[in-house]
Amino acid sequence: MANHKSAVKRNRQNAVRCARNTHVRSTMRTFVKQVREAVAAGDQDAAKVALERAVPYIDKAASKGVIHKATASRKISRLNKLVNGL
Repeated sequence: MANHKSAVKRNRQNAVRCARNTHVRSTMRTFVKQVREAVAAGDQDAAKVALERAVPYIDKAASKGVIHKATASRKISRLNKLVNGL
């Protein structure tokens, strides 16, 4: 346990940030999963709609620092490739 006032505050901040990052990452993965499931089902319209929802959220996760910007770019590129391959 932290012994200094500043260390206690740092632990509190880390807990809040960890919870926020976990939520953003989990939601992003859910959106990506929806795109992949639509592609697997062969439903092009649903895949495009899911992709339109996923891309801004992936960008937002990168801008918040939850994932690296190159990771976001790679995820978006691969999802676009999947949807366009239908």
